[in-house]
Amino acid sequence: MSGCEVPEPRLRCVLPFEAAPAEVRLLRRAAVQQLGRWGLPAAAEEAGLLVAELATNVLKHVGEGASATLILVWSGERLRVEVHDKSRTIPVLKSAKCEEECGRGLHLLATFAVDWGTVLTAAGKSVWCEIPLGARRGCRRIERAVGVLESYQNGHAGHHGKTRETALEESAIALIADLLHWSAACGHDPEDVLDRAQMHYEAEADAA
Repeated sequence: MSGCEVPEPRLRCVLPFEAAPAEVRLLRRAAVQQLGRWGLPAAAEEAGLLVAELATNVLKHVGEGASATLILVWSGERLRVEVHDKSRTIPVLKSAKCEEECGRGLHLLATFAVDWGTVLTAAGKSVWCEIPLGARRGCRRIERAVGVLESYQNGHAGHHGKTRETALEESAIALIADLLHWSAACGHDPEDVLDRAQMHYEAEADAA
């Protein structure tokens, strides 16, 4: 290695926990705090969500009180999230209609992660995923947005004869409006939702 090369950062955090609703909340908070200490606040929201879902899957499918371990590894432009438990049953990604049976954790992995999988270990198994940081994170966000908008516009007429960019823009506006109607119906303040979304966008843009 030449003198001007800088090795990629590699940091590791190990957090043992027991599968219980209160522990899941504390674990998510601890993961978010750890990413803040590493200087990765822009990744905290997605990582915290994935941590909570994977820990909840241990609670639902291994059992309440089961011992498990969360491992966070920051290496280069990726953050790896691993949850280890003592069950050797391999989770299977099923259709979205099976969420009541298999939980939504694996569907979130498939949506948010650039890669994920399950590994059998001497003590049980590990379910892991990797989410992008930096520039690649922004690309992943855009890829997901395009996928959502293309699916959304399939259920709406009126895009015939328009360019793809124009159709996607109109779908984005309609989708945002629908989400604001949904938030109001759920008792949330639509302006507050927009403000929070803008804050997340600016934080990630500044971190990129």
